[in-house]
Amino acid sequence: MTSVRTRRCVRVMYKLIATWSAPPAAQLDEFERHYESVHAPAAAKVPHLRRIVLTRTADGLEGGRPGFHRVAEMLFDSPEALAESSRSDEWAAMRADAGEMVERFGVDLTVALGWETELPLGS
Repeated sequence: MTSVRTRRCVRVMYKLIATWSAPPAAQLDEFERHYESVHAPAAAKVPHLRRIVLTRTADGLEGGRPGFHRVAEMLFDSPEALAESSRSDEWAAMRADAGEMVERFGVDLTVALGWETELPLGS
């Protein structure tokens, strides 16, 4: 793993962050079953993936509603590694399933890319 220093931060991994809106309450259990048994395992098969972190939100800040229901963080060594991964059959399967989930459950999926950096605590 290559790291690049930027001031006091250390650039560690290139990250894809995907946020999912909440499905309708009547479909919540079905969405979760599909996400955990089909979509997440498909994402975990993507080549060149170094780490995947999945979060189901429960609460918003200071008692507010969360801005999204699910967050997936997929970490790669570099933008090039992610680009190579995106040309794979596993990536295509994951993307196809995501599209089906958007249609089936009426959810929104938002994706962004960027470098993960680490800042020493107390800096």
